[in-house]
Amino acid sequence: MAQRAPETDDEQPVAAPGPRKRTGGRSARVREAVLTATLEQVAEHGIEGLTIGDVAARAGVAETTIYRRWGTRTALIAEAVTELAAVGNPAPDTGALRTDLLVLAEQISHLITRPGIARLVGTTIALSADPEVDAARRKFWNDRFERSSQVITKAVERGELPATVRPRDVLETLSAPLYFRLLVGDEPLDDAFIARCIDDTLTLHGTGAD
Repeated sequence: MAQRAPETDDEQPVAAPGPRKRTGGRSARVREAVLTATLEQVAEHGIEGLTIGDVAARAGVAETTIYRRWGTRTALIAEAVTELAAVGNPAPDTGALRTDLLVLAEQISHLITRPGIARLVGTTIALSADPEVDAARRKFWNDRFERSSQVITKAVERGELPATVRPRDVLETLSAPLYFRLLVGDEPLDDAFIARCIDDTLTLHGTGAD
């Protein structure tokens, strides 16, 4: 009997493909849908009128999906607003402090004049006695200050601000009047007011230079 020729590489049995790795695409879509639904519910009903059930129905997911990922309504709202503030609002780097502050002020203005956001900010302040609400509020502000602090750090490196300045102090000086005017004064955040906030910030922290 003739011997069978040895198998070549082409004749070797092909191993069955392993399980395909999940890319997380569906998870990302679910997250986006839930956070979007959360902001829409807040805009329509405020934080006090938002329920996990309503968010789940609007996002097209099960309530258990939301509870499993976020745990509580407050944690969900905190992430939704933090994401809103971060997306599309990168820290500016125009090469000059004044124009960087202008971009930051415009970002803040656009954020807090969105439907429902002013109401949300006011409610979180009113509910600060609630530890979970207070923790969510602090996380939001800390994230915002951390993202924006590089603007001040670069201005110090360029000699536009003294080395002793605290980035948070500069950012608070710029942003506090914007929130006060909207939440307390109920007046528009127009270009003239934003320019005044920038001038006051530069003067207070050591430079009026362009």
